[in-house]
Amino acid sequence: MAATGDYGTPFVPDVPGRADFGGRVLHAADYRSPDVFAGQRVVVVGGGNSAIQIAAELGPAADTTLATRRPIGWTPQRPLGRDLHWWLKHTRFDIAPIRQLLKKVPVSVLDDGHYRAALDQHGVDRRDMFSHFTADGVVWADGTKEEVDAVLLATGYRVTFPFLHDSGGLGTNGEPLHRGGLSTAVPGLGFVGMEFQRSFSSKTLRGVGRDAGRLLGQLSRTRR
Repeated sequence: MAATGDYGTPFVPDVPGRADFGGRVLHAADYRSPDVFAGQRVVVVGGGNSAIQIAAELGPAADTTLATRRPIGWTPQRPLGRDLHWWLKHTRFDIAPIRQLLKKVPVSVLDDGHYRAALDQHGVDRRDMFSHFTADGVVWADGTKEEVDAVLLATGYRVTFPFLHDSGGLGTNGEPLHRGGLSTAVPGLGFVGMEFQRSFSSKTLRGVGRDAGRLLGQLSRTRR
């Protein structure tokens, strides 16, 4: 069973001019503390939870802007006093037949109000994604040039299974050929921990255990 997930493979977008930029560019996977950015001009690229949380933490220490391709969407973390995942579990809204619809929903940030308030409090603004790097900064979508010390890419991860490249279990895009986690190409092979594998929660601790149990049952039946 392949259970390595995809958090070990950061996705770094190819933004024009990056090779010429003299500042620091790093992925969220390499971010550790706001201290090293104290007093600097920092742009955080991304509109998901990681980007928001990092920007909120950087706000008190650095002049910070969020760069996104669309306005930030906000989803209450605890509607009616219960965590969103509680509602998804008990309403069964994240069961397999609905997952294809959920994949089409724009990225939205789960927040109990803390992060949104922190962004406002520390003056972290949002701008449309910059078009390209310059030697000492970026050029924003409206053509404005600005000097920037660092760009932090909260741009997610990609599914990669390098140990399966010659197995026949991967498609031409490198992603697993599967149905609900069970390989459709290699008998006895299964996957867990992938986003929307069977449900909205497949990539979470709550969902991966459920998927693993179901997959083990399927794999045991194929061996009989």
